[in-house]
Amino acid sequence: MAEANYKDLSVNGLWKNNPALVQLLGLCPLLAVTGTVVNAIGLGLATIGVLLTSNVAVSLIRNIVNDAVRLPAFVMIIASAVTCIELLMQAFAYELYQILGIFLPLITTNCVILGRADAYASKNSLAPAAYDGFIMGLGFSVVLVLLGALRELVGTGALFANMDLLFGPAAADWKVVLVDDYQNFLLAILPPGAFIFTGLLIALKNLVDGQIKKHQDARRTKPIKGAKRVRVTGTIS
Repeated sequence: MAEANYKDLSVNGLWKNNPALVQLLGLCPLLAVTGTVVNAIGLGLATIGVLLTSNVAVSLIRNIVNDAVRLPAFVMIIASAVTCIELLMQAFAYELYQILGIFLPLITTNCVILGRADAYASKNSLAPAAYDGFIMGLGFSVVLVLLGALRELVGTGALFANMDLLFGPAAADWKVVLVDDYQNFLLAILPPGAFIFTGLLIALKNLVDGQIKKHQDARRTKPIKGAKRVRVTGTIS
């Protein structure tokens, strides 16, 4: 494979090929657990950990595993990584582990994880594969946190509630109330709100992409100022 372009990997993972907004992968946990910022951060960190670990492991065995058992081997690697993440969360953030529930082990079947393992990690060396896993997980997590913040803000009028579930007792006072005496807007917290805000984020990204493309097209077709006529000398037969 050609030498990895880390700038392209970053742009693809965070924007052009974002797993959540462009590929539309992993929407089940994205829509289900983003009712608050703390839930989104917890699932985002778990996803980054699994993506990074699985990509590294798949890259290391890419020249050893036979094609006939490639996908089952990848699934076993991903399931092992998810199990390790679950055990860590049970040990250090048990209440958040209970809140995330079934969506934590379901990371094993997340198409983002298996897709990156098969499409990139199995064809590239260790460093690019690790970076690809991290940046794809980061792009997915950014959308998770942004969606969680929007839903929590519109739904409750506050941000960063219950952050102690993930960061310990020191984070108990991190809650920021932006609107006093706010009447909770349940639609934002319930599953329909997740679909609405996800659609708005996708629409916003498409709008930004359209403006960028329009600006680039305008620069390409802009006439060159100061063009001068060139006098041709000599005999033309």
